[in-house]
Amino acid sequence: MDILWQYQFRIILLGDSTVGKSSLLKRFTDGIYSDVADPTVGVDFYARSLDIEAGVKIKLQLWDTAGQERFRSITTSYYRNSVGGLLVFDLTNRKTFDHVREWHKEVSEHILPHHMIFILIGHKSDLNKDRKVSRDEAEQLAAELGIRYVETSAKCNINVDRAFELLTRDIYELMKMGEIVTRDGWDGVKSGLTAKVLYPTEEEEEQAAATTEKGCHC
Repeated sequence: MDILWQYQFRIILLGDSTVGKSSLLKRFTDGIYSDVADPTVGVDFYARSLDIEAGVKIKLQLWDTAGQERFRSITTSYYRNSVGGLLVFDLTNRKTFDHVREWHKEVSEHILPHHMIFILIGHKSDLNKDRKVSRDEAEQLAAELGIRYVETSAKCNINVDRAFELLTRDIYELMKMGEIVTRDGWDGVKSGLTAKVLYPTEEEEEQAAATTEKGCHC
């Protein structure tokens, strides 16, 4: 199968059960939403590509983790092989917000000496009347953790694409700065082949043909 992406980023979604991680992923990858969702058992896999800038396509491998404690031994095995993480909490459930620090600490300690690029997601923003966490509180926590904060709604399709795009761009910019590099045995970031290499443009084909016709005059 032809590889038409320049880089592949593995991103993991973290947070308590029922915060809406699966709904976010289904909205982002398939453009759908359902009020009825079965709880994730272990880990589920999704994928989507983003054109991050001209000529640069990023393939996202997206891992949906179960929030229940009994699946924690399964989900922790995916931490080390992820470059980015969405820390998701439910704006209508205070406990899920209070647990964000625990999720952040658990992942950060598990992947030492390396680090993961996070974004904090306050989900179910459409249920504003039932909100239990203010924007100011969430932004303060994000600032303390040194990460971005975005409020989303999979149901109303609010800021879902933006959240994933922001995280992807942050990872890509750190790659360009040399702060994130590919490593042997690590699946967090992989390099692919470009569409340009696989499929030359008409102009390149004409140049190649002209060179062949002229021959070499070395």
